[in-house]
Amino acid sequence: MSPSESPIFPIASDDAEMEQAVKMARQTFRFFWREMAWEQRRIIPALDMAAIKASLSDPPEVRAENPDGFEVEHMWLADVEFDGRQISGTLLNTPHTLKSFKEGKRVTITGKQLGDWMYVADGNVYGGFTVNLIRSRMGKGERKQHDRAWGLDFGEPGLVYVVPPEYLGEAPIKKKGLFGSGASKPGPQDYAAAATVEHPMSVNMRESLEQTLAGDPSFVHTADDRGFNVLHQLSLAGSFDGVDVCLNHGADPNKPTSNSLTPFTLAKSLGWKKVMARLQQAGGA
Repeated sequence: MSPSESPIFPIASDDAEMEQAVKMARQTFRFFWREMAWEQRRIIPALDMAAIKASLSDPPEVRAENPDGFEVEHMWLADVEFDGRQISGTLLNTPHTLKSFKEGKRVTITGKQLGDWMYVADGNVYGGFTVNLIRSRMGKGERKQHDRAWGLDFGEPGLVYVVPPEYLGEAPIKKKGLFGSGASKPGPQDYAAAATVEHPMSVNMRESLEQTLAGDPSFVHTADDRGFNVLHQLSLAGSFDGVDVCLNHGADPNKPTSNSLTPFTLAKSLGWKKVMARLQQAGGA
């Protein structure tokens, strides 16, 4: 099963646990975007799957013509992009009652519409806060069926990893697998620590970026059709090493993108404090 085939799970509007799961997904979205940003730079893809869950509604005039339809549907989007203000992606689900959306349509949402995120690397699931909560409410047998249908081992209920443990210098995840047994119970991950540790690709890229900018100083100023240059991209991805190299090679810390965001405001949008401090040191605001 893929996100496009996930079943409907009715959620009460006053479900405090679900509200908390959504809140945690929003607070940790930075880890999803960081991984997506580096995935876009990989020659060989490393992610088996990456998607976000969005809360979507028909406009009032459409809803008025469909009074028996759902007011909100929570659906998954792939091919995700983020510009510091809005998130966009391709709808993976076929709506059950909404009339304004269809599978394959490009959808743009705000952060308030983000309900969850999830990526899969080496068979391990990262994120999936609402999925984890739903699984925790299942019996053991139902949970096994759920994971078998997805073809994924979502791990221990109550535990959500946001980055591979190796990023934190810890042992890789050891799971019993869908059909095996015997793995030791993992512990919770330190999200605050995960936010301060540099992504391995950021560290590894430093030398090559230095060489690129030394050979072609103009590259640091080259922008894409959104007005994003390499400093903008790396600021949003939380790459201290990349940002440091760009600034050392003359990147403008106050150059805005087409949507009027500076490198500092891009880093701030996801709370990359170390990157924010480096940009401020260079006069960025």
